[in-house]
Amino acid sequence: MDRVALADRSLRERDALDAAVRSMAGVLDLERVLQLIVDRVRELADGEYAALGIIGPDQTLERFVTSGMSEAERRRIGALPTGRGLLGVIIRESQSLRIADVATDDRRSGFPAHHPPMHSFLGVPVQIRDRAIGNFYLTNKRGAAEFSLDDQQLVERFALHAAIAIDTARLHGEVRRLAVVEERDRIGRDLHDGVIQRLYAVTLSLDDVPELMDEAPGEARERIERSIEALQSAIGDIRAYIYDLRPLLLSAGDLHAALLELADEAGRSGTPEILVEVDGDLLLPPAVANQLVAIAREGLSNIGRHAAAGHATIQLAVAGDMARLTIADDGRGFDVGAPRDGPHDGLGNMQDRATAMGGRLTVTSMADNGTRVVAEIPWQTGDGTA
Repeated sequence: MDRVALADRSLRERDALDAAVRSMAGVLDLERVLQLIVDRVRELADGEYAALGIIGPDQTLERFVTSGMSEAERRRIGALPTGRGLLGVIIRESQSLRIADVATDDRRSGFPAHHPPMHSFLGVPVQIRDRAIGNFYLTNKRGAAEFSLDDQQLVERFALHAAIAIDTARLHGEVRRLAVVEERDRIGRDLHDGVIQRLYAVTLSLDDVPELMDEAPGEARERIERSIEALQSAIGDIRAYIYDLRPLLLSAGDLHAALLELADEAGRSGTPEILVEVDGDLLLPPAVANQLVAIAREGLSNIGRHAAAGHATIQLAVAGDMARLTIADDGRGFDVGAPRDGPHDGLGNMQDRATAMGGRLTVTSMADNGTRVVAEIPWQTGDGTA
């Protein structure tokens, strides 16, 4: 092959690799990442079949994702491999392996019934930080008798990007699980300090009502009425806490829809008419988007419980490297300088979220003139690195 042809092939391979890597960018659901990776590597190396085996703690394959087979073919094959034979060689040695015909290799362990015939083979380890997390397996090179060294090197370059994508998706899943735990802990504290204490007070208030029914029926009636009001308020708070327990935002691109959904659900829960306005590129990193949605949720919850407002707005503007979320209402307002250990303790949670992302929260409020909460979060630095 002459120099021009080699350069042209190298350029096409580089473009194909670049397109494959870009297609994985921003995908944080592990199952989608794995399937996308194995589909792309089959296209890059031009194999009839491809698979990605994920290595478990016991150094066997805990997951096996395939490309090139129909669902019916996979069902006919039955149980997926665990890493014996040639697959196990790559797991143990963490080195690439090319074979012209697996049928002639003594290390093979054979194929199960109904498995399609396979001949040429290419196996490449997927590693990150010198740790093997999986392997690529490709079979039946199209247009040639076997996979070439160029094919192997191309897949090896892709394997590094694949390892990063897999590791990122795994870490994202861990972060989301931790976020759920932290949210539940916070809501548990709020329940203990707020609703549970209120219910305990209602219990004490009703304790001697049976005696008062005979001695002072008027006072007994007033206590019961106050208790009913307190219980109704507690029920409203419990509904709000259940609402807070919903999973946080999903992935980049869903931010506007999530804010609209928050406004719709808050409206059904009794919060006043809510207008949602957005401006700028909303494709923010999920870590930033999650916090913005959580702040908006807390703000709407506070409005519904305390503001007695007629209207509210959520405005999100993204300009440069800053996302600015504004939540405003025309309700009764409050004293911003007063301690936040009562009805407005949710502001502390909002402040904590903004600060954790390297941002800030500003609150302005006047009696009978509403409240305005502004969260400004940088989205290309700190935990929200793009």
